[in-house]
Amino acid sequence: MAAKAAKRAVAVLRPIANGMGVSCLRGDCPQNLRFFARSFTIPAARPRKLIRLSPFARRHASTTSEPDKLGRTGLYDLHVARGAKFVPFGGYSMPVQYSDLSIIDSHNWTREKASLFDVGHMVQHEFSGPGAQAFLERITPSSLSALPEHNSTLSTLLHRETGGIVDDTVITRLADDKFYVVTNAGCREKDKAYLAQEMETWNGDNSPPVEWKVMEHQGLIALQGPVAAGILQQVLDDASSKALDTLYFGQSTYATIKGTDAKVLVSRGGYTGEDGFEISIPPYATDAIAEYMLDSAKDELRLAGLGARDTLRLEAGMCLYGHDLDDSTTPVEAALSWIIGKDRRANGGFHGDSVILQQLKKKSEGGGVSRRRVGFIIEGAPAREGAEIVDEAGEKIGTITSGCPSPALKKNIAMGYIKDGMHKSGTEVDVVVRGKKRKAVVTKMPFIPSKYFKAPSTK
Repeated sequence: MAAKAAKRAVAVLRPIANGMGVSCLRGDCPQNLRFFARSFTIPAARPRKLIRLSPFARRHASTTSEPDKLGRTGLYDLHVARGAKFVPFGGYSMPVQYSDLSIIDSHNWTREKASLFDVGHMVQHEFSGPGAQAFLERITPSSLSALPEHNSTLSTLLHRETGGIVDDTVITRLADDKFYVVTNAGCREKDKAYLAQEMETWNGDNSPPVEWKVMEHQGLIALQGPVAAGILQQVLDDASSKALDTLYFGQSTYATIKGTDAKVLVSRGGYTGEDGFEISIPPYATDAIAEYMLDSAKDELRLAGLGARDTLRLEAGMCLYGHDLDDSTTPVEAALSWIIGKDRRANGGFHGDSVILQQLKKKSEGGGVSRRRVGFIIEGAPAREGAEIVDEAGEKIGTITSGCPSPALKKNIAMGYIKDGMHKSGTEVDVVVRGKKRKAVVTKMPFIPSKYFKAPSTK
């Protein structure tokens, strides 16, 4: 497929002015710095040798100095060229869908072939140094001491006293003392303030040093779908392509795209329940690599937006922060107890441990929670966020936090919190939709089987 791709012209920007060195990387580039463009023809199967430009000089930089304007990811111009419809999301102007596919068609395309999602609005961090692991284990319930190099875990940042979820996150160990952490765009400012305060406290305790870096302007794309691995293999160099054969769900590796000097971090996983990858890309290479991937698999790969991403993630039983998770919710209430490591359950030592460890105990020991996150299948009209869940007597026993029609099941699905004791699969309840009661059944999640590429069982 890649060999058949048509040739195309590519504009390469080069600075006229000298001195695009350290000062530009700090954001101190002169405002009148000008560029000229030259065009030449190359095969679409091989992206150009990428020129390292300061992200601050790019028109589509991912942040803005004017607080009243939405940010743009490094792929904004590509979205425009491909017919995207934009909505505000997490402080960014993000594509919700594209002109070539409806949201349902895009959803189905992802389940049948593969889609490319721009997730560059997410916040990427690096924590490194002798105290990095201990610092992260203080603010999350994860057992990072047991996390092998280039393996990941879902986790949550926690409030000190309550154990409430500041944000959900994925933590990857890159080296013995280096971690890659991704947090949500909508929590950007809250998370930065939280982490800054935690770092200040950590340093004040004379703890082992930690360096925290926010990877501003770093690109992030998600390649998702049953043919995702084949698409990625054909655009990687030979050594990187072979590594995918044994890269399993929750693992990562550094890789190189054919014809470039761009070192990307490839993590196997995603938000759709399908096999797939999240790829962290240097700012100067994000648009070129995304276009190259799209051009190399025109019959199998399409861009997808937030609309399809939301229906896909709900079918997969994935939470969305600010809807299914918030500051008042603990991991136990959110059915995320599995992220709490065995040694953490035994020894604590993380924020909110007194609350969370008590919730993990049996009711006879004073433990348990009053509500739990569960899934629902609902008859009639779909239930949306805020819809009340009621019992036979009409008493409120819970609230829907996310809901939509499922393209795969052809049924209305939802996620929400329900009174403890009513949370067991098969329990029948009512959900009030537009003033009318609709029959609903508590259902296990994910709603459809996950298709992650997992390591062979050793049992």
